[in-house]
Amino acid sequence: MRTVLFAGIGLTVLALLVLVHRWLWVRLVRDTTRPRAAVRRIGTALAFALPLLSLAALTAGRAGAPFWLQQSVAWPGYMWLAVLLYLSLAMAVAEPVRAFLLRRKPGTDPVTPVTPVTPVTPVTPVTPVTPAPPAGAPAAAPEPAPAPGGATRRQFVARAVGGAAALTATATVAHGTYGVLRGPRVKRVQVPLAKLPRAAHGFRIAVVSDIHLGPVLGRAHTTRIVETVNRTQPDLIAVVGDLVDGSVHDLGPAAEPLRRLSARHGTYFVTGNHEYFSGAQQWVDHVRELGLTPLENARRALPYFDLAGVNDVAGETEGHGPDFTAALGDRDPARTAVLMAHQPVVIHDAVRHGVDLQLSGHTHGGQLWPGNYLAELANPTVAGLERYGDTQLYVSRGAGAWGPPVRVGAPSDITVVELASYQA
Repeated sequence: MRTVLFAGIGLTVLALLVLVHRWLWVRLVRDTTRPRAAVRRIGTALAFALPLLSLAALTAGRAGAPFWLQQSVAWPGYMWLAVLLYLSLAMAVAEPVRAFLLRRKPGTDPVTPVTPVTPVTPVTPVTPVTPAPPAGAPAAAPEPAPAPGGATRRQFVARAVGGAAALTATATVAHGTYGVLRGPRVKRVQVPLAKLPRAAHGFRIAVVSDIHLGPVLGRAHTTRIVETVNRTQPDLIAVVGDLVDGSVHDLGPAAEPLRRLSARHGTYFVTGNHEYFSGAQQWVDHVRELGLTPLENARRALPYFDLAGVNDVAGETEGHGPDFTAALGDRDPARTAVLMAHQPVVIHDAVRHGVDLQLSGHTHGGQLWPGNYLAELANPTVAGLERYGDTQLYVSRGAGAWGPPVRVGAPSDITVVELASYQA
């Protein structure tokens, strides 16, 4: 049943993509060019090639394609998806503008044709002599100039509107790409906890989520994140899932800089849903070799509080889903409990098990506006700090990006969560 559902969703999305590309081709290629012109041929070729590249970028990894091929199709394929989103939005906004500019002007309605008169035998025409205008009479009005470049009025309007939409979409994506490649900024949040001892007041946890190493974001991306985290001088580092989009074989070198993460009380890791697409157990073993401590439905008693971690819910398909009883069942309820869990949706389980603070990621804050509205439908909190009963939930927007290396309206972050004691 689930297979049929996913197949139906896939076909629906595919049909929608075909319709959108057809519409964009009409507006940006057919309406702006002449038939059989070289520009129209190029635009038509791109209308077929770009969606195929996007499809290849989305499926190459799952299909087991060589990593070099994944990298070759990822950049153009994913970037076109981002441009497609904002180009479609811009063209949708531009449609009424286009219709307004092409409206029929008053006085240009066609007149009713006159019934032709039976022709008579033609006579030799006499060349008319144009009389000279009287002295002082105004000169005749000049003929209207053609549209720029010899284009028709319709083509000129289509080019102006389409060009403005394309420029807007390109600028938006370029700015969003710069934000990702520049690296995440540091965000600081103070979280008061009722049971936290006075000695732990000011304890700093660097929360890192959704790094998404893959065919687009590689070793340089990891290095930027590690350097940013270490500059905050945290007491503890929590890597809360979606570290990778690929195998240890392909991405092991990209993850190598994680070995340099430094915190007084160590670096901890829990799986995200993307680890289960990439060989979760292999990655758990590999991050352990890099010096991170995986918390697989487990808990560590730290000097001032208990730190627990649960597997991601995606692990249920492999029999390794979250087990809150194993992670939290036999702990001392008088001690503060901080939980690492990739997806915010497990917050209700955290509340039932007396967790004081849950640290999560997964949502990317929506990543590409208006994706935040879709993220709100699937997650209790999309970004930031919220309270659920006696449990507080903090959701990071993440340090990387999935698919297009672009963020719009949801900048990447590394959050330093500073714990505060009521007794301080």
